[in-house]
Amino acid sequence: MPIHVADTLLTSLHAALIAQGSAWANAPLERLKDKGLAHDHVRLCGTGVLARIPKQSQLQLSAQDNLAYQRACFERASVAGHAPHLRGVLPPSLHLPRGALLVEEIIGRNATLPVDLGLIVQALASIHALPLPDSAQRLPLINAPDPLQAMLDEVYEQARHVPVAAVGSDVESVIDAGLARLREACAQVARPPRHLIAFDGHPGNFIIRSGGGIASGSQAEAVLVDLEKCRYSYPGLDLAHATLYTSTTWDLDSHAVLDVADVVGAYSTWGAAVGVQAAHAAQAWHVPLRRAMWLWSITWCAKWRALSCEAAHVSADGEDWSTEHSGSALVVHVRGRVDHYLSPAVVARVLAEFDALDQALGRF
Repeated sequence: MPIHVADTLLTSLHAALIAQGSAWANAPLERLKDKGLAHDHVRLCGTGVLARIPKQSQLQLSAQDNLAYQRACFERASVAGHAPHLRGVLPPSLHLPRGALLVEEIIGRNATLPVDLGLIVQALASIHALPLPDSAQRLPLINAPDPLQAMLDEVYEQARHVPVAAVGSDVESVIDAGLARLREACAQVARPPRHLIAFDGHPGNFIIRSGGGIASGSQAEAVLVDLEKCRYSYPGLDLAHATLYTSTTWDLDSHAVLDVADVVGAYSTWGAAVGVQAAHAAQAWHVPLRRAMWLWSITWCAKWRALSCEAAHVSADGEDWSTEHSGSALVVHVRGRVDHYLSPAVVARVLAEFDALDQALGRF
């Protein structure tokens, strides 16, 4: 059977809480707006807790492994002070085939760009600045021997959907050229330093809250609330995902178009937060990793276009982009964004930004 549908979600969660003997089993449940393709979110009213109920695993993991992976994401990133704390785990069951995480609810507002961009990159910097564990301690998070090659492999896997997605010859040529450029980068010996990164730090995944909560002090802070793809890789990928056109215009609640000065300012703010040595080590990689993250994003768009029309999977394991898992408004929004990002005019716009940033960051 497919995972839950909207009219049974709250009933299923309530049953799972009871079966687990949760102290919150009798809390009133309120389903939040359907904004993401990977999770449903339900407020356990009066508890300060949200249930994150997976619709799928974007990393193609089993239901149990998916929960373990996301648990590690929250446990490790929350140490930095800009991510919710984990409050509990509901294992996969007949009630919730993919289980759920119970996480701290962050109260605040949506990010407003470019005003809050500095807070967002400072939050990311706090994650990047965490001590790097020994290799054996990095599991279960992705810790590829060569994160740049792993990025190329991931993009190639997504790009195989490009022909079915019918992106057009001009855009397909740009994707091919981007893959060639990334292959050339992988052939070089040099690599930037590795750190814990979010890999999904687009502005729509942040909540801006006043001080006195997760982080010390009284000033406003950005909190990254969607954590399921963390890995040990390169901070430049996070900085790209926070500022690319395909990221800042994705979420209606934080929609904004940044100019080159805004993006350069974000990199500068991050550099000040991580310190001179780390900033210097990352500088030459900002635009190459930005190109790689954008290539990942638009090949994902092709993948979604190709796979979203499929029926929901019977299994609770793995990846499942079927539109049957999401409300019609969200599906219409995502389809519109995908079509927009794969259009020749938008692709040309992003390429022109890369050239401008190459010049601007060269003087940075």
